Amino acid sequence: MRKDVRILLVGEPKVGKTSLIMSLVSEEFPDEVPLRAEEITIPADVTPERVPTHIVDYSEAEQSDEQLYQEISKANVICIVYSVNNKKSIEKVRTHWIPLINDRTDKDSRVPLILVGNKSDLVEHSSMETILPIMNQYQDIETCVECSAKNLKNISELFYYAQKAVLHPTGPLYCPEQKELKPSCIKSLTRIFKVSDLDNDGILNDNELNFFQRTCFNTPLAPQALEDVKNVVRRNMADGVKDNGLSLKGFLFLHTLFIQRGRHETTWTVLRRFGYDDDLELTQEYLFPMIKMPPDCTTELNHNAYLFLQSVFDKHDKDRDCALSPDEVKDLFKVFPYMPWGPDVNHTVCTNEQGWITYQGYLSQWTLTTYLDVQRSLEYLGYLGYSIIYEQESQAAAITVTRNKRIDLQKKQTQRSVFRCNVLGGRGSGKSAFLQAFLGKNLQVSGEHHKSFYAISTTYVYGQEKYLLLHEVMPDFDFLSEADLACDVVCLVYDINNPGSFEYCAKVYKQYFIDSKTPCVVIAAKSDLHEVRQHHSLSPHEFCRKHKLHPPQPFTCILDEELKVTGGSAGFSSEQHFY
Repeated sequence: MRKDVRILLVGEPKVGKTSLIMSLVSEEFPDEVPLRAEEITIPADVTPERVPTHIVDYSEAEQSDEQLYQEISKANVICIVYSVNNKKSIEKVRTHWIPLINDRTDKDSRVPLILVGNKSDLVEHSSMETILPIMNQYQDIETCVECSAKNLKNISELFYYAQKAVLHPTGPLYCPEQKELKPSCIKSLTRIFKVSDLDNDGILNDNELNFFQRTCFNTPLAPQALEDVKNVVRRNMADGVKDNGLSLKGFLFLHTLFIQRGRHETTWTVLRRFGYDDDLELTQEYLFPMIKMPPDCTTELNHNAYLFLQSVFDKHDKDRDCALSPDEVKDLFKVFPYMPWGPDVNHTVCTNEQGWITYQGYLSQWTLTTYLDVQRSLEYLGYLGYSIIYEQESQAAAITVTRNKRIDLQKKQTQRSVFRCNVLGGRGSGKSAFLQAFLGKNLQVSGEHHKSFYAISTTYVYGQEKYLLLHEVMPDFDFLSEADLACDVVCLVYDINNPGSFEYCAKVYKQYFIDSKTPCVVIAAKSDLHEVRQHHSLSPHEFCRKHKLHPPQPFTCILDEELKVTGGSAGFSSEQHFY
């Protein structure tokens, strides 16, 4: 919502622009009216919307056309004042003022207009019959207010409507010609409905409606008030109420009704509570809340975040098979503006026999996103409505920033739950097979199509469930980046059937890890094949003995077999072990 509102009054001379401003400020009609009132600022604490409001007067006698154009460009809302007893001033609204303002404002962001009929104390009849055709011709006109600066009639209402036109504009929500909500408004309200539909049954039951009401307006509805709302919908909208709950059709109808009855602030309150700005886009502040990330720290989801994600999974696992089918995944992400998971996800986490993401795989993917790109994870949680459903200030409440890794190493203990293993080796050494085998898959089944360079799943360390993230590093010895080296453990993979394969592992180890505190494990891949002599000066076993590494761990990944790595907990030596 805007931090302040700037209201400009324009119109023909002598229609009472200055008198309206002075009557508002002094609450009495001025004895003497200057040519132009000075700009005034009404403090936030005395305005209904709690927003500072600047009121600017225009005088043809005192200001140039250029000054008028500048004021039009700065205004958030423009009141075009006419005199109800002066037909010429009414005609000038249509022939001069509206075209002038439209010429001076961007077509994509037209400033809202309010027509103000002053001096209603001088006539017995209303000017609305003359004004309605003008209002129908220009959709930028929010409303028309008839008032009297002399009798103080509708003065405060006039400025309230002007403020409201800025803070709660009708334009983005509703099309008056079609008498229906605009597509962008329907899209936003549909997401809000889906987030609020906690059991995903397509209706908002009484508990969900009350939660929604409390979330947006800080108070639940009394049982009778709930029934009254549903009865209004029943009378006006077929299928608006189903199984005594509000359907999406009924939810959209209610907001249409609010807007048609001039209560669009109700709809705006809902939209802003769910993170939308004036253009019906989710705000950057909502999607990307600030989170402090000191060096050498990692980001993980906390307990409440996992509980929330579990509820989201349960909500969309319609067949209760503990896996998400492609249709269920699609349904889950309907509250997103795009599909966040690509086909590579199926080769990154555990899936069932049908290739559907399991519950464990689902949580693993969320864990991976949070570890690699916490801003993206915050954005995703925002789309799902985490901060709203869990009544937190922002999605940042779902994130734990771990302490510096150096402290963990000094204390030989950690509270972290996610550990990264970078897998290095020459081309064709078996890294991809190693990653897929960790997920209980065979590379021949997974194939190279939609390949993933990550694999993440749970493993147990001293009886505690942890996430192990394997990252296949592209083999380019001369260009290993800091990200390639930043990890908790390194796997150096070589092909026992390729005599030139171990050379890469030896070079990488001596260049980057020989003096590092990062534990290293050597993997002898394709151990089902014949082992050949490596070209390196030392055999892999001799190399490991020399550098106090565990012997190479045999690994094979053949059809219908899972990961085969001998040596218990990946063979970390006692000096290298993280705990």
